[in-house]
Amino acid sequence: MKSEKLTRRSLLGASLLGVSAIPVIVETALAQAAPTLLNPTDPAAKALGYVEDTTKVDAKANPMHKAEQHCGNCLQWVDKNRAAPVSKCNLFPGKLVKNPGWCKVWVKAPGT
Repeated sequence: MKSEKLTRRSLLGASLLGVSAIPVIVETALAQAAPTLLNPTDPAAKALGYVEDTTKVDAKANPMHKAEQHCGNCLQWVDKNRAAPVSKCNLFPGKLVKNPGWCKVWVKAPGT
C-alpha cells in the first residue's frame, strides 16, 4: 500500500473547503426552520402592543382600537388565506401571529 504524505498545503486546502461550506449549511438550516408562534411577552411584541385576542385589547391604552380589527384582516398578514388560524406577519420575521390577534400597527388590508 502506498502511503500518502500529508503536507501543510493539502491540509490547508481541505480546511478551506470545509470552512467555505459553513455559510451554506447555516443558511439552509435557517431556511428550513419552522416559524414559531409569537409570544406576547417577546420584546418586539410588547413594543407593538401585540395581543393574541383582539377582544382583550386594553381600550384605555389603545383608544383607536376597534372590535373588527384583527391580524387576519391586517395589511401585514402574509397568508393569502385570511381565515387561516395563524400566519407569518411582516412585522415579526420568523414568527407566526394568531388570526384573532392585534397590535398597534394594524392597518386594514385592501379588499377585507
